[in-house]
Amino acid sequence: MHNCPLCQSNHTHHYFEDKHRQYLECSNCALVFVNPDQRLDAKTEKAHYDLHENDPSDEGYRRFLSRMAEPICQRVAPKSQGLDFGCGPGPTLSLMLQEQGHTMKLYDIYYHPDNSVLDEQYDFVTATEVIEHLYQPDMVWQQWLNLVKPDGWLGIMTKMVIDVEAFATWHYKNDLTHVIFFSRATFEYLAERDQLELEFVGKDVILLRKTQ
Repeated sequence: MHNCPLCQSNHTHHYFEDKHRQYLECSNCALVFVNPDQRLDAKTEKAHYDLHENDPSDEGYRRFLSRMAEPICQRVAPKSQGLDFGCGPGPTLSLMLQEQGHTMKLYDIYYHPDNSVLDEQYDFVTATEVIEHLYQPDMVWQQWLNLVKPDGWLGIMTKMVIDVEAFATWHYKNDLTHVIFFSRATFEYLAERDQLELEFVGKDVILLRKTQ
């Protein structure tokens, strides 16, 4: 069995298998993850992302992202500084937050690879539909915590695992760029380990405040 890519535990076991991939679960942090041997290579992965049509003028897309924008704006001070991590080819959440008076910077490994923004700290960091794509979530999670100032916020949007029965018919796992799947228990594990305040907003928005 493979070690967990999030907590590095070697207590992992078979969770589910479909015609494309095998999924493992970590007994320590409850992460469900694709067998690392079955991940896409970087070129194929980017080709998938190039098909995404994220248009900042699309009202439906804005409504979707408002599920992150509204709770973040309710919790941070006016004119805060934020980073949209994994903003994709058509940054939209950052524009919505700028419209609310915040200063935003962008980072995306493929579309905005400006590493200089990763040397700063921010009042808040957002990562919408990002975490499920990470091949090295342990490293990126620590990077996010380092990017957030004390008392700052980390906002994550991702759909979460419920149980193996629901997972069997879950469309979310069928995207071959989705390689790790969090549950509430996974976020609770991280919040306790890293001393973060944790809030779940609806079904797919997770807010964590850095308390030190």
